[in-house]
Amino acid sequence: MRIYIKLLVILLFLAVGRANAVTVDELIAKNIEARGGLEKLKAIHSVRMTGKIQFDSFHLVYAFLAKRPSMMRLEASFQQMTAITAYDGSVGWKIQPFFGRVDPEKMSGDEIKALQLNADIDGPLVDYKAKGNTVEYLGTEDVDGTDAYKLKVTLKNGDVRIIYLDPDYFLEIRWLDQTWIRGTQQEQETDLGSYEKVEGVYLPFSYEIGEKGKPKGQKVTFEKAEINPELDDNMFRFPTKAAGK
Repeated sequence: MRIYIKLLVILLFLAVGRANAVTVDELIAKNIEARGGLEKLKAIHSVRMTGKIQFDSFHLVYAFLAKRPSMMRLEASFQQMTAITAYDGSVGWKIQPFFGRVDPEKMSGDEIKALQLNADIDGPLVDYKAKGNTVEYLGTEDVDGTDAYKLKVTLKNGDVRIIYLDPDYFLEIRWLDQTWIRGTQQEQETDLGSYEKVEGVYLPFSYEIGEKGKPKGQKVTFEKAEINPELDDNMFRFPTKAAGK
């Protein structure tokens, strides 16, 4: 019994020691280095990733495009119809042909917050202070059997992204986004995986997405990633022909 208690005390001591041995800035530095290093990240001016998004047994051709300083575009295509969600750094807009809406519509301030976050090629941890974000270290938490480091990022707009880092590789394995939409907080959980090295930078090629506490009904699987492709700014801007409507 005494031996058991001693072992328990040692394990608790090691766990506490591990939690106290790191700081926010150390974890962020390890994450940046694991992704490929700050120099390589900053050298990325645009990204295009293509693959598919799956809802149960139904899937669509999918593309994610981003360009500095803060532009992004999502495309989901099926049977010659393409849904688009885009942000040009100021205006967010969407086309939803699957719901009978073929004309572009501008999005509300609440709706574009997720687009602003996805448009940040570096992610919210890089230069977080300059971006107006704050980061707290919340210790570790089990993520599907992995004792992951947990960082709480409070964005400049007040929304929160909790980032879980793999304890061995320091890459992101889960996000929990807490967003306020029309006065109601929504929580969306994303599992990241299948990292591949592209132009010296590690990118996740799979995302499983769903509301917190519920089965993840969306799965994004990318098959190809391009670093610094030529992307016309007009791809991200609200279509001119519809601007006067």
